[in-house]
Amino acid sequence: MDNVFVARCDLDNGLFAARDFAPREQIVRFKGRIITLAEALAKGDHQGNPLQIGQEIYLDIEAPAVFANHSCDPNAGIINDRQLVALRPITRGQEIRYDYSTTMWEGMWTMRCKCGASACRGTIRDFPELPEDVQEYYLREGIVQKFIRSRLQTA
Repeated sequence: MDNVFVARCDLDNGLFAARDFAPREQIVRFKGRIITLAEALAKGDHQGNPLQIGQEIYLDIEAPAVFANHSCDPNAGIINDRQLVALRPITRGQEIRYDYSTTMWEGMWTMRCKCGASACRGTIRDFPELPEDVQEYYLREGIVQKFIRSRLQTA
């Protein structure tokens, strides 16, 4: 918890930087129990915060990382399926947000977006439904889950 803290934000609670971060610097590592798609669905929208790390494999995210909110213009991204890193400089006290769509390809879940970014897409959807230029940017940055990159190569 030396790197981050949880505090109130415009979306309820959020994850904030406890210090400055340089681009590509690790902010936090996602931890939690491995669960199946069926277990993730059984938790429901308000009780579960699963991070998709495989086709039907999820990480039931624990605090503090569970408080990282979505943004359509994120300042962080996930590498190696579980490491949240800065995409650009993040200053102490700034909220840390990543694009949930970089972790999703299941065809079952969407969420109304309230991120407030100027380029807000309005709805959080699976990675293949992102605009092509956004997909390309995320792939270039290396912040797309491995199982998604693998599916794209075989598609």
